[in-house]
Amino acid sequence: MARCAAVSCRALVLLALAALLSSCASVGRDFPVSPVSQIQIGKTTQAEIRSMFGAPWRTGVEDGQRTWTYGKYKYRLFGERSTTDLVVRFDRNNVVASYSFSTTDHEE
Repeated sequence: MARCAAVSCRALVLLALAALLSSCASVGRDFPVSPVSQIQIGKTTQAEIRSMFGAPWRTGVEDGQRTWTYGKYKYRLFGERSTTDLVVRFDRNNVVASYSFSTTDHEE
């Protein structure tokens, strides 16, 4: 009986190890990337950004400007990682002052 328990324990450890090695972690939220080309510096408003992309995943301040970040990050123990992010900076009138868009998906 003890031998059977040891075999079962080893099988569980191997199963857990296999699950861990094939796992991935995701951070952020998915967001549409096609509207990125519609953003116009000095014209697009904060309300329009929210309408295009939804609520930001993170908010903050950079160099005194309000920032909204939209991001989707998938990390794998083995294999390619996948990241897409959009950072939008607003001026004091809540109009886009600048933005950056980056992705590991080269088809975007």
